[in-house]
Amino acid sequence: MGRIDKFEDLEVWQLACEICADLEELFMTTPLGKRYSLMNQMDRSSGSVMDNIAEGFGRGGNLEFRNFLGFSKGSCSELKSQLYRAKDKKLISNEQFEALAEKCDKENAKLGSFISYLSKTEFKGTKFKK
Repeated sequence: MGRIDKFEDLEVWQLACEICADLEELFMTTPLGKRYSLMNQMDRSSGSVMDNIAEGFGRGGNLEFRNFLGFSKGSCSELKSQLYRAKDKKLISNEQFEALAEKCDKENAKLGSFISYLSKTEFKGTKFKK
C-alpha cells in the first residue's frame, strides 16, 4: 500500500462519498425524498460511513482507526437494510436498489479488507512515530 497523507485519498472514503452522492440523487428524484424519516435515517447512516473513516484516520492510531472502520461497516450494513425498506415500500425501483446495494456490499468488503490489512501491519499509526 502506498503512502496516504489524507483521508480523501482512501478508496474506502471515496466509495462512501459516491454512495452519499447516489443517495442524494434518489432523494431528489424518487418518492423517497418525501419520506422524511426514512430519508433522514439513510442520509445519517451513509454520512456515518464517510465520517467514521475520516475520524478514525484523523485519530492517528492503527487500533483506533480499525475501530472506526468497524463503525463504518456497521453503518454501511444499516444503510443496506434501509435500502430494502425503501424498495419494499416502492419508494425506489428494484434497479435503483440493486445498484446501491451492490455498492454497499463492495464498500463493506473493502472496509473488511482494509481492517484485515491494518491488523497485520507493523505500522501502529502516525501518533506513535518518534
